[in-house]
Amino acid sequence: MTFERDHRIDFFRGLALIFIFWDHVPHNPLGQITPRNFGFSDAAEIFVFLAGYAAVLAYGKILQRDGYLIACVKILRRAWVLYVVHIFLLAMLMGIVFFANSHVETRDLVEEMGMHHFITNPQQALVDELLLRFKPNLMDPLPLYIVLLAGLPLVLPVLVRKAGAVVAVSLTVYLLAPWFGWNLAAIKDGVWYFNPVVWQLLFVLGGAAATHGQRPRLPETRALQRQPLFISALVYVVITGVITVSWRWPEIHDAVMPGWLSNLLYPISKTDLSPVRLLHFLALAYVTAKLLPDSGWTRNWLAQQCCRMGRYSLEIFCLGVLLAPLADMVNAMTDDAFAMQVFTALVGAGLMALLGAWLEFNKRLTAPVQTVPVN
Repeated sequence: MTFERDHRIDFFRGLALIFIFWDHVPHNPLGQITPRNFGFSDAAEIFVFLAGYAAVLAYGKILQRDGYLIACVKILRRAWVLYVVHIFLLAMLMGIVFFANSHVETRDLVEEMGMHHFITNPQQALVDELLLRFKPNLMDPLPLYIVLLAGLPLVLPVLVRKAGAVVAVSLTVYLLAPWFGWNLAAIKDGVWYFNPVVWQLLFVLGGAAATHGQRPRLPETRALQRQPLFISALVYVVITGVITVSWRWPEIHDAVMPGWLSNLLYPISKTDLSPVRLLHFLALAYVTAKLLPDSGWTRNWLAQQCCRMGRYSLEIFCLGVLLAPLADMVNAMTDDAFAMQVFTALVGAGLMALLGAWLEFNKRLTAPVQTVPVN
């Protein structure tokens, strides 16, 4: 099996990072156009699924070329880098939040960001930070990715050959975890906001999609047989979108939503990745993949900016985490709130794109020079 890069993965990873940044800035008007406003899932599902896809794509290639031991070492080394980045990012985020809090008199940003634990018990907070137990707001996706990536060596050899078996085991764990209350301990609320025991399913499904995408394409006649699946997925995406939009008008939602359906749907847990959230994301991903094949549209200039951010997702994510409280501070200090909120949202996305461009340029500068032998 040859692992080839799908440029749509980079594009949607970059787009998800922009959506995460916009969602993390309170009262941001551009946050109204992110996926969470039009369906049960949001950018977090995109981020985790594509993280699994990209990880299996990259380390599956290393597994085939260099063997299991080298692939394991590189995976764990990457997880260690992410862990170190998490520690430094949290320290920088706390500094920025404390600075922003001193300039905003109407709100307690430290409390909103879940950092009072560090003020009341700094020594324990440092220990909890090292153990990934202390995760202020905005920081949750990175520890989740660290844990999922660190567990990848356990399943990678089977995943690239028998993806169905790994998905079956992963699905079983996903179904049992809420029943038995499986989760990791944390300070806030006592458990991880993104329960890695259930979110691992999305990561595994991303990896399985990567292995499936490397197989020869089905003939067009067989592809047509899947049309009912596409229609079913599209209908589900539309219906859930209508339900989500109706949340803005509770009286209308309560009037048109049957009681039995409300009891079936709610509560929609993000922590335990409710089945309706998972199904919505999978339907949305399937519809998007069918409507937007990798046919060259990712080569236009605007798409290239998103692709570049997706290729350097760790650095771009960290920048977005640091920009969010700064944008919130600037918005809170400005009289013309709407205009400034739009401005800071666009500037933040622009800075993320600039960082991606710089990282791409720096990579070219440090690339080894190809020498031409002289006869």
